[in-house]
Amino acid sequence: MKILAIGKNYIKDKSELEAIDKGFQMIFSKPESSLLTNNKDLVYPEFTSKLVYEAELVIKIGKTGKHINITDASDYISDIAIGIDYTAKDVLNQVREGKGPWELAKGFDGAAPISGFLPVSNFKDLNDINFSLTINNEEKQVGNTDFMIYNFAEIIAFTSQFMTLNPGDLIFTGTPAFGTGESVKGDHLQAYIEGELLLDFKVI
Repeated sequence: MKILAIGKNYIKDKSELEAIDKGFQMIFSKPESSLLTNNKDLVYPEFTSKLVYEAELVIKIGKTGKHINITDASDYISDIAIGIDYTAKDVLNQVREGKGPWELAKGFDGAAPISGFLPVSNFKDLNDINFSLTINNEEKQVGNTDFMIYNFAEIIAFTSQFMTLNPGDLIFTGTPAFGTGESVKGDHLQAYIEGELLLDFKVI
């Protein structure tokens, strides 16, 4: 199973899209060991003092595909969940100085808490899905897929030009353009899709 993610994929205002030169997408990966499932609590990593959260919708691939046509790409989605793309920001800053890879900052154990999945058939319009994140009962992030720079189909079509996508592969599809911040011990995170609470855990 592959866990892929796209960076910088949301705009704050729809007018911004006209000025963006869409082209090469920024895709990175996380190891399977980074997954945190079943609403298990996240143990704050000992090697960082700056743990940054990003709430994202996660799509699951339902069938094998390579060089997928964009018009067919949405058919490769079987389920949708919500997750947190965690970054050890101080570690990331260190590796950036040496122009190194992101794995240590993005792929540590627990770096990808994820909810249970909902069938894609539950969603009438993949370009109009609402999701949100609250921390300690305070709303921190609100997103809608209509504000994506690259939609689900574009992400799948682009990624499949480089690698075969297989059933069970997961893609974190980007975080809203505002509201990211730091997690601290004791935080209670709850993430929703269309108002339904799906992800519920604490940082301990």
